[in-house]
Amino acid sequence: MIHALAGMANAWSNCWPMILLGGACDTFYEGMGGFQEFPQVEAARLYSKFSARPSSIDRIPFYIERAVRLTTYGRPGAAYIDLPGDMLTGKVPESSVQYVPRCPPAPRSLACPKAIADAIQLLKSAKQPLVVIGKGAAFGRAETNAKRFVEETGMPFLPTPMGKGVLDDQHEQCVAAARSKALQSADVIVLLGARLNWMLHFGEEPRFRKDVKIIQVELCPEEFHGSVPVAVALNGHVDSVLEQLVNALGQSKPAWKHARTSPWWKSLSEKVEQNRIVSAELAKSDEMPMTYYRVFGEIVPQLPPHAVIVSEGANTMDIGRTVIPNRYPRHRLDAGTFGTMGVGLGFAIAAALVYPDRQVVCIEGDSAFGFSGLEIETAVRLQLPIVFVVVNNNGIYGGFDQETWAANQQEGSPAPGNCLLPNARYERVAEAFGGKGYFATTPDELRSAFREAIGNKKQVSLVNVMISPYAVRKPQEHEWLTRKSKL
Repeated sequence: MIHALAGMANAWSNCWPMILLGGACDTFYEGMGGFQEFPQVEAARLYSKFSARPSSIDRIPFYIERAVRLTTYGRPGAAYIDLPGDMLTGKVPESSVQYVPRCPPAPRSLACPKAIADAIQLLKSAKQPLVVIGKGAAFGRAETNAKRFVEETGMPFLPTPMGKGVLDDQHEQCVAAARSKALQSADVIVLLGARLNWMLHFGEEPRFRKDVKIIQVELCPEEFHGSVPVAVALNGHVDSVLEQLVNALGQSKPAWKHARTSPWWKSLSEKVEQNRIVSAELAKSDEMPMTYYRVFGEIVPQLPPHAVIVSEGANTMDIGRTVIPNRYPRHRLDAGTFGTMGVGLGFAIAAALVYPDRQVVCIEGDSAFGFSGLEIETAVRLQLPIVFVVVNNNGIYGGFDQETWAANQQEGSPAPGNCLLPNARYERVAEAFGGKGYFATTPDELRSAFREAIGNKKQVSLVNVMISPYAVRKPQEHEWLTRKSKL
């Protein structure tokens, strides 16, 4: 069970429902140094909404129902059920088992009507409004009402990484390509199922205006005012609150819609176009070895529209987020709020099992692949035709090229901690288990390999694509993690 704590912590951080069932030491050996004796219920409690050991075999259904209910009601989270060995192997008469009714769906709460009215008034006063769509909107299946709200208000929007696809990234009102400018300049921001944590720079300067007004739609009231005060707190289920907002706007007099001819839209559209041109040029770069942008420039045109994208790594994930479009909700998984490495292959396997009719593409940095690469065996064993792409730059953020590595070895110098073996042949890991491997060093090789991999519906495929160890992200207006001086 101890190895599953990382998964529980990841679910806790991302507010995902998860139930862990863990075997435990037989109760009659507790306190005697039994096999793998450990305070598992207590260890899980830090990361869970509910952690318990059933009092008896016939009471197990009660605990399972409670775990399902508590992980899905309110803010989603994790639960742990501890099952000692003697309980797993024990028997009771079926007539004594205390079955319980199936857990009903979580009730949906609505925001206070006065708060809805306050939000409408604040929106009407905005000169530079913005909508930010978080993964809470994806989990809340709010895509229909989010689309109505955005289109009926005329406001620009941008998604957080796993909020991508709630509205099509190619929607004409999406300004993700001008993310920094939009966040930094907006005077009123509507947060839909997104938290003002590190991923949104805490809502603070310099990434946000000092006088920005936040309208936050949030299921958990404890989340309000956590880093900066919010102007209007809309506590409720994101889909239901969006419906309230749309209805209130429809009844509001005078009618309001932010004009596409406004100076705000003009400035954002110019920035979006400017950044798209830069990214398009980078995607056509003939630089060799290849760059991240050229790799994605070859992959993106071949992605099926309904592909589930799993992305993990440092630059691989960050750059991929900006250039790989998501058109449908709940079709993207990445390192998430916890920034957890090692989740990619497990996510891809789960996605392929849930969506057997959709192509799953898992794009990994080489260092990220190293955390869980042997899960390739699981994918092959389950006959899941996942396409894995390893973007290989010989290290964490980049390592040595072969010449520098050889010179370093000849001198007897230890390799820096960020360096991995140059030109490691990760595709052979897939081949060792019966998958299909490809090694690509040029755009033509990558294009051909990815096309063949996407067309292979019977095997796991792994495309190992070499890029420059010195490839970097295009210059950013701010560091990825904005820090304040503590001096």
